[in-house]
Amino acid sequence: MSILFTLAAFGVALGTLIIVHEYGHYAVAKRCGVKVLRFSVGFGKPLYTRKIGPDQTEWSVSAIPLGGYVKMLDEREGEVDPGEAHRAFNRQSVYKRIAIVLAGPLSNLLLAVLLYWILFLHGIPGMKPILGPVKADTPVAEAGFHEGEEIFSMGERKIRTWDDVRWVIIKHAVDGGKIGVSSRNPEGAVVQHELSLGKVDLDSPDILSDIGFDREPLVLPPVIGEVVADGPAARAGLLPGDRFESLDGQAVKNWSDVASFIRTHGGIAVKAGIERKGNRLEVQVVPEVVQQNGERTGRLGIAAHVDQASMDRLFITVRYGPFEALAKAVNKTRETSFFTLKMLFEMVAGRVSVKNIGGPITIADYAGQSARIGPTAYLGFLALISISLGVLNLLPVPVLDGGHLMYYMAEIVRGRPLPERVMEIGQQLGLFLLFSLMALAIYNDLHRLVIG
Repeated sequence: MSILFTLAAFGVALGTLIIVHEYGHYAVAKRCGVKVLRFSVGFGKPLYTRKIGPDQTEWSVSAIPLGGYVKMLDEREGEVDPGEAHRAFNRQSVYKRIAIVLAGPLSNLLLAVLLYWILFLHGIPGMKPILGPVKADTPVAEAGFHEGEEIFSMGERKIRTWDDVRWVIIKHAVDGGKIGVSSRNPEGAVVQHELSLGKVDLDSPDILSDIGFDREPLVLPPVIGEVVADGPAARAGLLPGDRFESLDGQAVKNWSDVASFIRTHGGIAVKAGIERKGNRLEVQVVPEVVQQNGERTGRLGIAAHVDQASMDRLFITVRYGPFEALAKAVNKTRETSFFTLKMLFEMVAGRVSVKNIGGPITIADYAGQSARIGPTAYLGFLALISISLGVLNLLPVPVLDGGHLMYYMAEIVRGRPLPERVMEIGQQLGLFLLFSLMALAIYNDLHRLVIG
């Protein structure tokens, strides 16, 4: 079921991005008077085709779902009825051809703006950037940070959540150097720091923790908020509102103590000291044994009572009005686009590892993870992938949209199209580069699967 859910989330994401991209080409082509022969989601043999409209355009779903295309009337690809020659793609002015090619990547970038606008309007939940215990001998410790400080700016950027902190660090870590950080200590006084980013490992799955940033933990009282029906706790008679005081004689201070103890006592009878409405009780309960991340662990089937005051202290929902949200969405898309280009350049220059390139397996995994977290995370993932698709397609590599734009720019400079032989060699080179990149991405995917 988990694999099916991941595949479904990946399919929806991929299908959406392909349709948006190709529809951009299609809509502008129609606007420019070009006849569209086929709109295909996927490559290879068509599995389903339906002809629509006065031009009887074929709308198809094809066998290989890793892309799509819009096939237009073109004299270079076959005979064209003389009465329709004016509607052929190759007969259009170079500026119309540029508009048609450019429309696909721009559609992906506009989709990202729309998705971010929706997210900023709705509100994006996050953890406030309040520091937990500071690790010794880390850049954070060297910069003089202390537990309990709340970051509110880094460089010139306002900080609201830990996600903001992570984004700023990743952006600046490529260049190394230092960045100014402003925070407030628990007493409310403003503290200035200078954080060195020279030791940031961009390949790490947890950059913040690596450099010494640990979040302030959410400390919950050992009170049951919810009991799963027919679970071990329900069968033992535990109820919402019960407060753990001890487990096998060991005193319990918070919910973390309860969770840690139960995880290590799967299948073992445990005597729980409970306080219920002022009365002291002792209940025997046997945590069930479950498999989690390949390990055996104990579970009672209970959830903590969430103290709203603790939640309000550590969590925030960031939202904006319609116009400010639109400005934020445009800026977020612009920043992410330029950062994607910068990372690609750093990979080519050898300053960032090519291990960061992910293929379809990694993207599918992220699609499934974000969908499980909820709609907000999934839409954010979709916006990020849409930006990546738009930016990558604009690279000046033959076979990509950016390669065609490169040809058309050369045509404007020369006053005539490039020779067919030059474009053929370019196509071959572009295919080689594209397949090499795909092979690297798939290798990275398989490597991640093997090493976890």
